Amino acid sequence: MNNQTNIDNLQLASNQVRMKAFIIDDFAITFISILILWDKIVATNGDLESMLVIFNSAFVQILFLKFIYQTFFVWYYGATLGKILTKIRVVDYNTLNRVSLLTSATRSVGRLFSEMFFYAGFLLAFYNKSHQTFHDKIAKTLVINISEIN
Repeated sequence: MNNQTNIDNLQLASNQVRMKAFIIDDFAITFISILILWDKIVATNGDLESMLVIFNSAFVQILFLKFIYQTFFVWYYGATLGKILTKIRVVDYNTLNRVSLLTSATRSVGRLFSEMFFYAGFLLAFYNKSHQTFHDKIAKTLVINISEIN
C-alpha cells in the first residue's frame, strides 16, 4: 500500500478545528507575553498607546517565543496546547509518525512566515485535499485527528 492510499484513509483535521487550535495557541502566546512584560505593562497605568509601544518593542522576542513554543510542542508532543485541546496532531507526511526536531523547526519558521504575510500561508489549507498550509507543505507534515494515531 503506498503513502497516498494511507493518507486517503486518514481522518485529516478539518480547517475549522485547526482554526480553533490556532486561536487557543494565540491566546496562550499572548498570555505568556503579558506575563513576561507585566512590569512594563503595569507601569503604563492603562495607557493603550504605551502598551502597544511595549509590545512593538518586544516584537523579535515574541517571534522567538512563538518559534520556541511551536517547535518544542510539535516536536515533543506532536501538538501545541491548542492542538492537544482540539484533539489533533502533526505527523510526518511520508511516515505518518512523529515529526523530528528539524521538521518541527522548519514548520515553525514556515508558520511565522505564514502569519507575517497576512496569514496567506494558512489559506492554502482551503485549496488542497490534504488541508496542508504553507508551513505543512515546506515541512512535509499533515495535521490529523488524534483518534487516527496508533
